[in-house]
Amino acid sequence: MSLSPEPVKGVANLSPYIPGKPVDELEREYGISNIVKLASNENPLGPSSKVVAHLKNFLNSPLQLSRYPDGNGFILKNKLVEKLNLDSVNQITLGNGSNDVLDILARTFAGVGDEVIFSQYAFAVYPIATQAVGATAVITQAKDWGHDLKAMLSAITEKTKLIFIANPNNPTGTCLNKQNLQQFLQQVPEHIVVVIDEAYEEYASHPDSIASSGITKNYHSMLPALKQFENLVVTRTFSKAYGLASFRVGYSVSSINIADLLNRVRQPFNNNSLALEAATIALDDQEHIVQSAELNWQGMSMLCNRFKQLKLDYIPSAGNFICVKVGSNSADIYEKLLHEGVITRPVANYQMSEYLRISIGTMDENQRALTALQKILES
Repeated sequence: MSLSPEPVKGVANLSPYIPGKPVDELEREYGISNIVKLASNENPLGPSSKVVAHLKNFLNSPLQLSRYPDGNGFILKNKLVEKLNLDSVNQITLGNGSNDVLDILARTFAGVGDEVIFSQYAFAVYPIATQAVGATAVITQAKDWGHDLKAMLSAITEKTKLIFIANPNNPTGTCLNKQNLQQFLQQVPEHIVVVIDEAYEEYASHPDSIASSGITKNYHSMLPALKQFENLVVTRTFSKAYGLASFRVGYSVSSINIADLLNRVRQPFNNNSLALEAATIALDDQEHIVQSAELNWQGMSMLCNRFKQLKLDYIPSAGNFICVKVGSNSADIYEKLLHEGVITRPVANYQMSEYLRISIGTMDENQRALTALQKILES
């Protein structure tokens, strides 16, 4: 009798990441058309028109498609150094989306017998990356749906190797201010790597976010703190505000020493040529980012005002999404919204069984979702 292969410790108990339902899947299942997808925090405007035009020209040189991409991402890295005012390209690690970078961080700094700290309600990739390397997840209780930094400090032991903090946080949208994060970093032992996941930075840092969310007035990126803290890593993505989710481009900025280690673990050619081209051009069109953020905060105000009218509780958000409390029958409401052609995101896997997460779309898409939700609640 043959024995089944044994997976690495932790893998057998992994719960795989469940993405938002794709539009074509809903079309196949229910035969519905004219679908609104507000499930995956995507930019409803799509990518910059400059990116689209550039890629059309790029594809007119088919020989380039037979060549391996630039494994070092030289042009994109230099563009990031310029935009972010960094000291060196050697501070950057590119990833196949920022998820890839988070996984690389876990594989580089944690393993069996080590502990990784993150918060309740934090991004689902943190426990997946932790378990995959056989490390132990230490989950601290949330405070007001967000990170309790004091609790995270108290959770540090001699086994702690890595701390993940999403700012703003997904799925709750909460954010931490610069002063509290600075104080936190000052108290974390220097040998523990602290990752600040800034996937939604472009939304939280926009001036309109203050009037719309009320919680972002103290938000600041932690990139400047890299000069002060050798153990700090900041991750970002092109999947959200830049509208390049299908290309899977993310990156981290850190000390040169940490980046050197990450780039040893990083898979070769983990960014394809089209992705590198798209991300580089996208950085040149900051007007598109401004328009995307402005639309987001207009939509956020629209949803929050309607939630108040419907007497629905919600969690104020600093991102391009919002969690609304629809009650213990949230799974049923999610399913009914699908039949109305509206895809939202159930968050029961985050221990938020009474909530749905709704991404901010165009104003028409937001209206579709609100009309459908009101119809369901009143039926």
